[in-house]
Parts: sequence; C-alpha cells; structure tokens
Amino acid sequence: MRGSRPRVKPLEGLNGHAHSPSDYDAEQYELPGDEYINGPLPTPFPRKGKGPAYEEGGVIDWQREEAAERERKRILASHRGFRGLTARLADAGSMWLVTILTGLGIGTAGAWLDVLVRWLGDLREGRCAYGFFYNQVMCCSGLDPGELCYEWQTWSEYLHIKWIFVQSLLQSSIAFAGSAAVLVKYYAPYAFHTGIPEIKAILDGYVLDSFLSPWTLLIKALGLALAVASGLSLGKEGPLVHVSCCLALLLSKMFKQIHRNEARKRKMLAAAAVAGVSVAFGSPLGGVLFGLEELDTFAKGTDVMWRGFVTSVIAAMALQYIDPFGLGKLVLFQVQITDETTVWRAFELIPWLILSVLGGLLGSLLIRLNARAAVYRRSSALNSWPTLEVVCVSAITAVVCYLVVFLRVQSSELVANLFMECDPVRGDYHGLCNTTATWANVFLLILTAGTKLVLTAWTFGMMIPAGIFLPTIAIGACLGRAVGLITQGLQRAYPQAWIFLSCPPEPNARCVSPGFYAVIGASAMLGGVTRMTVSLVVILFELTGALSHVLPIMISVMVSKWVGDYFGKEGIYSIWIAMRAYPWLPPSEFRDKGETAADVMKPAADLVVIAEDLAGGCELQDVDQLVRMYRFHGFPVLCGETLVGYATRDNLRAALDTLIAEDLASGQRRRCTFAPRPMQPESNFVDLSTVLEDAVLQMRPEMPLELVVSTFQKLNLRHILFSRGGVLFGMVTKTDIVHLFTAQFPYTSALSEKGW
Repeated sequence: MRGSRPRVKPLEGLNGHAHSPSDYDAEQYELPGDEYINGPLPTPFPRKGKGPAYEEGGVIDWQREEAAERERKRILASHRGFRGLTARLADAGSMWLVTILTGLGIGTAGAWLDVLVRWLGDLREGRCAYGFFYNQVMCCSGLDPGELCYEWQTWSEYLHIKWIFVQSLLQSSIAFAGSAAVLVKYYAPYAFHTGIPEIKAILDGYVLDSFLSPWTLLIKALGLALAVASGLSLGKEGPLVHVSCCLALLLSKMFKQIHRNEARKRKMLAAAAVAGVSVAFGSPLGGVLFGLEELDTFAKGTDVMWRGFVTSVIAAMALQYIDPFGLGKLVLFQVQITDETTVWRAFELIPWLILSVLGGLLGSLLIRLNARAAVYRRSSALNSWPTLEVVCVSAITAVVCYLVVFLRVQSSELVANLFMECDPVRGDYHGLCNTTATWANVFLLILTAGTKLVLTAWTFGMMIPAGIFLPTIAIGACLGRAVGLITQGLQRAYPQAWIFLSCPPEPNARCVSPGFYAVIGASAMLGGVTRMTVSLVVILFELTGALSHVLPIMISVMVSKWVGDYFGKEGIYSIWIAMRAYPWLPPSEFRDKGETAADVMKPAADLVVIAEDLAGGCELQDVDQLVRMYRFHGFPVLCGETLVGYATRDNLRAALDTLIAEDLASGQRRRCTFAPRPMQPESNFVDLSTVLEDAVLQMRPEMPLELVVSTFQKLNLRHILFSRGGVLFGMVTKTDIVHLFTAQFPYTSALSEKGW
C-alpha cells in the first residue's frame, strides 16, 4: 500500500533542509489520523475541551490505552476501606453486567429475528386463509406428515394466476429486497454486508464507532430480516455478530469507564462477537473457539475468553428458552444422528475426500468470483445505482429459483431437509427418498449448488445486510447429498462388490447415510470459503450431535483447507479486509527471504520530521505550521542528526495551542527545544521535551524482517523507528507490515475509498 510520495515545498526554520511528507494514501490508517488522546496529557500543557477519544478512521494506540488501564487499576487499588471495596466491585460489576445483558439481548434478538424471517419468508410465498400473521407451519399445524394443507395458499393460487413467470414475480422478494436496500442506503450505510471484516479490524484497533451505532443496529436487524426473507442467496448468521457488537456498545454507554477506554471496549466487543456466533449456529462452544481462532483480542488475556464463554452460554440459554422454531432446537437445521446412522465404513472415506477436495476448489472459486464481482461493482455504473441492482438481482433470483424445486425454499429449510435421513414416518422432501428418481435428484442438487454459487458470489457485497455462512453451507450440503445419493445407489446396485462388504447383508438395512454426506459437504465448502478449522469442526459437531462423526468432519475441513490454501491462504473475510484496506494485521506467521528492515522501511529523507538546530532550537510557529499542514499521527524529532524521540500530533497540538495563543497575545516569537538543555530564567526557549512519547521502540536497520513483523504482531505496535548510533535511518509502520501480507492479492485496496 505504499506508493509514490508527493514532494512539497521545503519547510524553513526547522534545520535548513527539506523533508518530504509520506504518502497520504499509503499512511491513511497509520501515521495519519487526526486522533485525540484518551485521558489527560502527562505534560504541563493540558488539553482544553472534551471530544471523542479517537476520530473515525484512526487506529488506537494500544500501548497508551493499556498504560491508561494499568494506571486506572493502580488508582483503584490505592483506595482503602469501604470506598475502595465498593469502587473495585463497581468496576468489575460493570463489565459483567454489560456481558450478561449482551448475552440476554442477542439471544432474545436472535430468536425474534428467526421468527420475523420465518414469517416474512412465508409471506413472500403466500398467505394463511384464517390468519394473516400465521406462518405456514402454524397455519398447517395438526396435520399428519404428507397430508395436504388447504388452508395455506400461494399468491398465484389466491389470485388464480397460472403463468410461471408471473407466479415467480408475484412473490414479495423484490419488495423485501428493495426495502432492505433503501433502508441501508439512506439510513445506515454501515449496515450493509456481513460486518465480520469490520469487526475483526475494530478489534485490532481500527476506530469505526459509526459502524456500531444504535441506528446501525436497528437498520441491520430489520434490513437483515427483509433481505433473508426475500429469497436472495444470503444468510443471517454472520451479520448477527455485527448486531451483537452494536448491542454491546450501546449497553456499554451506561458505564463511562468502559465506553471511554478503547482497550476495555474491544475486550467487551470480542465477547459480544462470540455470543453472535453462538446464537447464529446454536453453538456456544463453537462460538468461543471462533473467538480464539478468528478474533485476535482473545489472545490478549484469559479474562476475554472467560467473558466470551459466559456471554455465549447466556445467549444460547436465552435462545433455547424462547424456542423460536417450537422444536426444542437452537437452529432450524440442527439434526440429531440416530443410532442407525452413527456407524460409518472405511470405504466412505473415498467419497468424503472427493467432497473435501471439491469444497476447497469451489470455496476458492467462490472467493475469486465474489472479489471480481465486488471490484466490477465499484468500477461500473452499478456503484451509482445500488438499490436498482438489488431489485434487479432479486427479480432474477426469484425467476431462476422458481424453476428449480430445491431453490424455491429458504436456505435454512433446504439445509435442514438435506441433513435429514429418509424416514417413513416423515414426509419425503420433494422426492429425495424416491429411489427411482436418484439420478434426477442428483442432477437437480448439482444444478442447485452451481446456481447458488453464482448467485452468492454476486449477492454477497450488494447494498444489503448479507451473510455468507448459510449459502455456503447450502452449496456444500447439495453437493454432499448428491454424492451420498450416488454412493448409496452404487451400494444398492452392487451389494456384493468387495468395497461394500462391510455393509450389513440384509437387503433393507441402511449402509450409507446421504444426510451425513450433506454435513460433510457443508463442512468442506465452509472450510474452503472461510478457512476456519477448529471452530468450524466444533460448530458442525454441535449441529449434528454425532460424536462418532467428528473424525470425518475434521478430515473434510483439513483437506478442504489444504486444497484452498494452494490457491491462496486468505479466506473470504481476509479478502474483504484487504480490499477495504483496513489496518488489520493477520496473526499468521511471516517468513522472509533474507530481507531486513532496511528493505521495507521508509528512509529518513522521505519522512516529515521535526528538526531543531543544536544551538538555536526551532521556532514554535514553524512547528505549529508543520502540525497543521500534515495529518500524520506523529513525527520523529531530531536535534541536528541525532534522534531525540517521537512526538504525536495530538500532544503537539495540545501544547502548541496554549503557547501560540500566549505568543500572539504578547507579540513575541519564542523558540522551542525538544532536547533537554540548561535554561536561563530569562531564556526565550520553551522546553517541549515533555511531549515526547515515553516509550518508542527502536531497532537497527539490519534487523531481520521476520523479527520486525513478529514484533508488530505480538506487541500490537503502530510504528518502529530504526536508528544506528543515535542517527535516524527510517521508520516502518503497521501499514507497511499489512502490505507485506496483502501485496500478492490483485484487488488490495480496490474498495478502500470511503463513501459506501
């Protein structure tokens, strides 16, 4: 993300020579950022007025925030007696109260969102004859399996329309999708997409409070229900993480000690994100492991994991208590493997490995198609007409899906039926259990998977709330069920073949369970798209409840990740972070090829520095001009050729505002110095050494690049200065390190412009 550096007019009065500024675009998330300091300055120049701790688009200073947190804890511990006890209890209780309320809130919100999506989804297709607010399940309750429900009427039946094209357009998909797009575009632009890439960047220190505003929370929830019910190829699981974090930030505003501390706020948001995953999949343990695997904030302490665990459990309990589906299950497509299907045979590893390879290949294909679609959308006329795009795509989706029986229903209902095994007690879902139509079902399932893959690649990124978990699961489940039907058909056609000798000899005994093949296909496809591993296995285990099938799920996830990594190690969320150019540093290991810090650092000649003469110092007016001209986060300070330290722009502004005002009032033009030197009482010098940062990491330019990257990852730094013998040689910022991980991706920063 480094580019050509603009040349500027030399700044006079600093040390007689010019310094070029860094590229604004290259440093827009690191050195720039007109940010504010959280808490009072440790200088004799107190900042006037109150404002936000950081401005939008900046990056928090983890070292400063954690130092402020240590100081706050020290002050709390210094209080004695009853006052100190109550202060410590209130401090700890505030975090736990927000944690508990967040769990209850997201569990309740997730349950009612399920109810709303189910009702709107059925309303899209038809109506109940004796009650407008009855969905199809409630309208047809009390009927035996397979019995026709005459009380439920589709809109084409109700209006007596027989043309297929008109029947498909009669569904309310266009109205629902268009309403969601209008809400997002005009009321909460940050409510679009899944939100997980932004959450990952925020937890890494990116400042984007508007993304978590109460208005965004409302529009995200309502728009998500409309978008999912419209029948578009998207899901609500990923966006629930965004909804949960919005709710947590709203609740944290009750306690200033949480809301104003960026480090504590992010620890709380990490716990909320875990609760969102728990509610989305009905997987409390999977949510905690998702936090460990995907959210870097979890690595900063066991207290974050513990709060995430509590929030996840409370959210799952709230969801279980409300029971939105009336089935005693946390999610609609949760299945329980029976005793008859818990045994698997060694020959099944062959089709499962085929599914795993397909999952890795198709997952990589989906990522590439989605990235190209997003870049094309940004560079074409579609960027100016997002609502029209949503309406057109919803119309096309409605027409296409109406032609294929497995595409007409909601993805959650499709997945639930694909996961189920054939049972004479239950009705046959569109002939899946009809042995005479095996090859027709295989063709329809493959056609459904291919259609959903194309529609998902385009839909995920439009101006509506959208998740990619459920469509990906549906694609994999269709392929898995198709492979399961093929395997089952071969076993029944050739029961005496040596490969099937492990099957029971009875002709009516079940040997192959196509429903679990759908689970394997879903895990492989989801692994190929997200590149999740441990958390994905646990989520699917909690969905299926089959302890005996954990090993096949692990194998499918492992193989799909290996295959997907061959074409690129970035998952779908990492790709979107790279396209948005968020300052997120992946935790993956970096190996250099003999490079050193000198190969990537910005040379000192290209940096904007504050330089003072050894004898004459520098003028306050010149420093003030530099601070006002550049919006960098901070500036290295030189005395002659010697590196004195690093001063942040906010510290300088806080000090200079007072001093410049005094100079204007007195008419004098004082000089300043950052290097400690003896001062006479009548001296015209102002000592600014107190505005320098207390701790600035310095290294030698010969330091191996791998060690530099590791230092950034482990210490969460914003920059490192490189010097030798006290002379500044250059600087490396977090943006430069992020560029090392994203440089190979062709669409890096393709969507980084603001205005979405």
